Amino acid sequence: MPVLGGIADARCPRSTSKHRYRLNRKMRPRIVLRSPSKSDRREFLAAVRQSERFHRPWVRPPSSAVQFRKYLQHQDGRSHRGFLVCRRDTGAIAGVINISNIVRGPFQSAYLGYYAFSGHENQGIMREGLQSVLRYAFRTLKLHRLEANIQPANAASIALVRACGFRKEGFSPKYLKVYGRWRDHERWAILAQ
Repeated sequence: MPVLGGIADARCPRSTSKHRYRLNRKMRPRIVLRSPSKSDRREFLAAVRQSERFHRPWVRPPSSAVQFRKYLQHQDGRSHRGFLVCRRDTGAIAGVINISNIVRGPFQSAYLGYYAFSGHENQGIMREGLQSVLRYAFRTLKLHRLEANIQPANAASIALVRACGFRKEGFSPKYLKVYGRWRDHERWAILAQ
């Protein structure tokens, strides 16, 4: 998996990818995107524990070693691709962005999921990460469409996709089970430009 948003360096030491792309040549990105790896387990799970109240009721990320291992196994590079949003200045994992259920052929579409970790929200870090993932999805993966399904009360998440150019397409009642309850979601999508 490529490292996106800038060259991985000593401040994001866990990156072992041979593929590196600099996507924003006008300004030095504050983030580095990279694939998750086994060596991220401890930091990732600590961030999930620290963010539990922040994530509830929006998302339930992997919270145990077994769940994290399954998450890594799920990232096959063909139908699912996961990215860690790392701060360039500290190397800390600030969030996660996943492209999932990639369908090729005439559809060329996928779903998008994401979450920030506590302490990294409201700083533009996830916006920068999402913009880099969108460029990767449309330029490198050659996708035509990405869809994000968001609970209507999640104002921060809606503001993020809106700022990145997504448009609201509709409403799906009881779309996804999160924390044991079926929850309504709005469908937001963006097309390759």
